[in-house]
Amino acid sequence: MAQVLDMLRTQLWPVPALALAVAVVLGGAFPALDASVDGRLPQSVTVLLFGGGPEAARSVLQAIAGSLITVTSLTFSLTVVTLQLASSQFSPRLLRTFASDRFVHGTLALFLATFAFALAVLRSVRTETSQGPSFVPELSITIAYALAIASILVLVLFLAHLTREIRVETMMERVASETRDSMDRIFPPTRPAPSAEPTATAVGVRIRCSHSGFLTAVNKKALFRAAVESGAVIRVDREPGSSLIEGTPFATAWPLAPGPAFAPETSDQLREKVNAAVETGFERTNVQDIGYGFRQLADVAARALSPGINDPTTAVHVLGHLSALLCRLADRNPGPELLADDAGMARVILAQPRLGDLLDLALGQARLYGVRDPAVAERLLVLLQELSWCDGQGRYRHQIREQLDALREAIDAATYLQAERSRLQALADAVESGAPR
Repeated sequence: MAQVLDMLRTQLWPVPALALAVAVVLGGAFPALDASVDGRLPQSVTVLLFGGGPEAARSVLQAIAGSLITVTSLTFSLTVVTLQLASSQFSPRLLRTFASDRFVHGTLALFLATFAFALAVLRSVRTETSQGPSFVPELSITIAYALAIASILVLVLFLAHLTREIRVETMMERVASETRDSMDRIFPPTRPAPSAEPTATAVGVRIRCSHSGFLTAVNKKALFRAAVESGAVIRVDREPGSSLIEGTPFATAWPLAPGPAFAPETSDQLREKVNAAVETGFERTNVQDIGYGFRQLADVAARALSPGINDPTTAVHVLGHLSALLCRLADRNPGPELLADDAGMARVILAQPRLGDLLDLALGQARLYGVRDPAVAERLLVLLQELSWCDGQGRYRHQIREQLDALREAIDAATYLQAERSRLQALADAVESGAPR
């Protein structure tokens, strides 16, 4: 269900399509309501309603419908231009973030609904003929007019919103916010420290993937049920976001109790059930993939540090967001997730990134492409210092030291002014000793 909701959230068409359908239904229902209350409304209400004849009503509705379809085309074009800018200037992996913008969804929905409502009401306007009297749905036309005025106001707000959305600061904050939500969902503060993982036995079976794609989600309940029914322990060896290739192993299963290997029928059932519990897609999502947000931010930093853009300030800002995310994880327990039965025996082991993996993802490309800039090198060292301060128990001291050694080596190989080199070396020494800046 979470996958379906995420897919709908990141598509431009569901909300506008729903609004279009509702508008067509209401456009057919309101004229009937008009006919039923015709002549029964008090004067204080009728004075506010449309007061023209059939020709005027047609002109108003045609003007609304024609202008709204033009404005909708303009809005869609501006949205596409924004998506192209995000893809070329920042990272193609940010398209999902922009496509999930609820304000854009609501704007397109209002424009299409107004257009469809005006067209539907237009069908009910009749002039006087020998077959019957004229009919002008005054209430419906007034509603269409109000929707048109609201659309004009929303268009102005949309332009202001779009101007803000294409700023790199807004984009980074949105990605960081989505990553924090994923972090709270996958690694909540109450998550216990992962216990020791059981070791696969020699009689275990490797489970091969039945379809290629990115590992987007794992159905934990289905995996646990398959493990209990088969008397097995199942370990998914690939983290969410990993690329799975059909025919290659991605999980392992072995008997819970010491004994012979699984029967061929049991092995086949396990392969089918494990593959059925794993969802793949053509792109990564942040439903269960916490590393996706880190990858998006790291890509923005790498793109900003490319020779064609040469924007180290953006890279420094990205490293600030990455530092905040890593520090948020410092007092939690990232790593593999174990699902145990009532007896306390681990039955399912799900691979999840450890903090050291995310730290390497956050720093790797920025260190490779940006260490030649003293400001970027300094921010990388400050990130390690901030993480060291937040790691009150010293659980990640080894990972921080590994990254510090790699940074020292990169700094030694880079070309700086003597004053810049001295400042960076002093900061590296402060990070190593844990002293404040």
